[in-house]
Amino acid sequence: MSTVCVFDHPLIQHKLSILRDENTSVKEFRELVSEIAQLMCYEATRDLPLEEVDVQTPVAMAKCRRIAGKKLAVVPILRAGLGMVDGMVAMMPNVKVGHVGLYREPVKYYFKMPPDITERDVIIVDPMLATGGSAIAAAGFLKEEGVKNIKLMCMIAAPEGVEAMQAAHPDVDIFAAALDDHLNDHGYIVPGLGDAGDRIFGTK
Repeated sequence: MSTVCVFDHPLIQHKLSILRDENTSVKEFRELVSEIAQLMCYEATRDLPLEEVDVQTPVAMAKCRRIAGKKLAVVPILRAGLGMVDGMVAMMPNVKVGHVGLYREPVKYYFKMPPDITERDVIIVDPMLATGGSAIAAAGFLKEEGVKNIKLMCMIAAPEGVEAMQAAHPDVDIFAAALDDHLNDHGYIVPGLGDAGDRIFGTK
């Protein structure tokens, strides 16, 4: 069974409290989504392998460690997932970015990946894990392409979405800034933060 990592870091929790506030502006909401994604990136990449290298400093030779050639890709689920990409890319400038577009059921309307996606570990990003339908579908499409190692990173998750994701993809670890109470009758996470896409792009 996959692991679920819920972040308790004070900076993430502080920023998440502002993100939830209905009075937070579009500009600030957008910035916060990117900042939280950047902070979460630390933990989601904790297991990257390292190799020892010699580095000449101005004083002497130093034994250092660098990431051991691991190729990564970030795949946002359109459209709200786009809000998390800049924060991830700021931390990992050489990462490649794919895109998955889904609408209700879910049906794939857009799927564009780097040509070497099968050689990369993939982090799917989407601010909300509600029913889990989109994340389950996105992971399934990536596996159909031949991707072996997938993680899912979201800001807020509902227990129903976590359970569904684990049942469908027990090999996909889930990283979330908060695990909320439940879904309401309209499929919204409670207490949640409303529609993340509308709040990122100012379309509410």
